[in-house]
Amino acid sequence: MNANLAPGLYIVATPIGNLSDLSPHAADVLTRADVIAVEDSRVTAKLLAHIGVRKSMTPYHDHNADRVRPDLIARMAGEAVALVSDAGTPLISDPGFKLVRDARAAGRAVYTVAGPCAAIAALTLAGLPTDRFLFMGFLPSKAGARASAIAEVGSVRATLIFYESGPRLNAALEAMAAGLGDREAAVSREISKKFEETVTGTLSELAIRYSEAPPKGEIVIVVGPPGEPEGASADDLDAALKDALERLSVSRAAAEVSKALGLPKRDVYERALQLK
Repeated sequence: MNANLAPGLYIVATPIGNLSDLSPHAADVLTRADVIAVEDSRVTAKLLAHIGVRKSMTPYHDHNADRVRPDLIARMAGEAVALVSDAGTPLISDPGFKLVRDARAAGRAVYTVAGPCAAIAALTLAGLPTDRFLFMGFLPSKAGARASAIAEVGSVRATLIFYESGPRLNAALEAMAAGLGDREAAVSREISKKFEETVTGTLSELAIRYSEAPPKGEIVIVVGPPGEPEGASADDLDAALKDALERLSVSRAAAEVSKALGLPKRDVYERALQLK
């Protein structure tokens, strides 16, 4: 057991590109951890070499997580176990949440070492609203399932964030344009690397741009929220009031129409009196 690092699970965010983005805190934890659970030992070995560390690594990924997890939980009783992904913050589109859940259920301590996340980095580059956003991860590969997933969030009044691969980028952008409307969007790739690029435009414009040559690298698509709904017209108000006045008193008709159309109740009541 490493006496200088308390036993438990340490969720360690790693660089998404530039290795210098590894925080001093993360480097310290990786140096002192008893074992590092990794997505790909070849990738993590490069990161450890960057900080001059040789450390025991245990593969932990989608294909072996159920088998490896019990042993990692047991080791956390007396050892410091660090969890990393190939890039960015673990658990984001990774199987790590089950490890955290089971660690807590077993009474193990869980710590997070905050750092890079491609979704958040792309959001800061997109120039789109950031007050509300929804992370969608990777869309399904099959067209029907992809369209259904997009339709589920079509009315969500928030900026949407997706991960995607180069070969599927054009199809994903076309599906988003069809399912969400031609919203403003941004495609970011290779964030913090030598060939970092962020391209903005409408979904249809971006689909055309990436229709011929699929880009390389890690890709994040950021899509702006839907536009504000159009307000009710005077004709809409009158039609709704006339219908409601046939059934209700002036005050109740005004209350019903005000709620339905999102208009000030006082204004609707005054118009109802005029129509009555």
